[in-house]
Amino acid sequence: MSILIKNGHIIYGENFEVLQADILIENNRIVKVAKEISEAADTVIDAKGRVISPGFINLHTHSPMGLLRGLADDLPLMDWLEKYIWPREAKLTRELTKAGAYLGVLEMIMTGTTAFLDMYFHMDAVAEVVKESGLRGYLSYGMIDLGDPDKTEKEIKEALRTMEFIDGLDSERIQFVFGPHAPYTCSIALLERVRELANEHGRLITIHVSETQSEIGRILERYGKSPVELLNDIGFLGRDVIIAHGVWLDSKDIHILARHRVSIAHNPASNMKLASGVMPLGRLLNAGINVGLGTDGSASNNNLDMLEEMKLAALLHKVYNFDPTAANAKTIFKMATQNGAKALCLNAGVIKEGALADLVIIDFNQPHLRPINNVISHIVYSANGNDVETTIVDGRILMLDREVLTLDEERILEKAEEAIEKLA
Repeated sequence: MSILIKNGHIIYGENFEVLQADILIENNRIVKVAKEISEAADTVIDAKGRVISPGFINLHTHSPMGLLRGLADDLPLMDWLEKYIWPREAKLTRELTKAGAYLGVLEMIMTGTTAFLDMYFHMDAVAEVVKESGLRGYLSYGMIDLGDPDKTEKEIKEALRTMEFIDGLDSERIQFVFGPHAPYTCSIALLERVRELANEHGRLITIHVSETQSEIGRILERYGKSPVELLNDIGFLGRDVIIAHGVWLDSKDIHILARHRVSIAHNPASNMKLASGVMPLGRLLNAGINVGLGTDGSASNNNLDMLEEMKLAALLHKVYNFDPTAANAKTIFKMATQNGAKALCLNAGVIKEGALADLVIIDFNQPHLRPINNVISHIVYSANGNDVETTIVDGRILMLDREVLTLDEERILEKAEEAIEKLA
């Protein structure tokens, strides 16, 4: 299978050089970027007036939570979780979770996400949806034992069962990730076992860390140290760990994370909506920490639009620091592409020869994206997910001219409405 994209503005290479050129894709790789490519291809796309961008990498989300969108808003995190979200999640069956996953992956395809790191329940069902959709998914079963030894064993068994199921799908696009929920919901025994299993099986780990002041207080009271110090002391941290949020980090925490080369998924929309706080982005980047971008789930965002997330990230850190130069457009764009790929050890997030063919075509033939003075600026500050016209993952066209080719959009929306009636 080959695809030739002609006449577009290409965001090329690690330095985001904007070229007016063509892209040739063969199988799942970008094989050539040049002007006036003459090779024949199975599919030819005319991208005149459009921008070809690396696909966006959502480094932290809970894709099935679209079912809970709008059901609990304007609340502090722990009230939101304990009184509204967790009681509804207790009603989730495999079938309902799958309906939510379909809704999530459809939204991501239509807004330009090409790879995502997920944490939720019934992840075998989510994996089936990801395989059908054509997206690239890194999937973790959210493990919670609340200090109960019996639950610890149950959670480990479910994680290993999920890993075996995902491995059985035999798809490079779908990878299992260990996902202990957070230090305040997981025992030391569970966290230590996860570390051992990740080493044994060569898997990534993702975990919520230092999201709220309340979480910091709980861990300090229980262990006498910060969540990051706790994870460091039990030997949990490493370059294969991706922490979500990282809002309440002090200088010692930052030094520890930098030393272990831990990646962080920044979730500005969710952090603002839940009033969790503002990540110290500048200090993290200055320490050399790899920071990617995530949306969190649709119940606390309330969408999976990475283009919107980029704008929110940029504006949040400018106003918070009283510095218009903070979180500039290139920094934020890199977080949403290259940095996410780095965290996932993925040869993507960049358009260049040899990289995986995960890219999107954005329609710049619109008033809010003209004149084309600065492509990266327009993507970060002016565009939104509805401007994504075509989504390509692993060399396969998932959406062309706003028509999703791999999923039944109408059926997915119907199933979502049916599902929410069962959760009422």
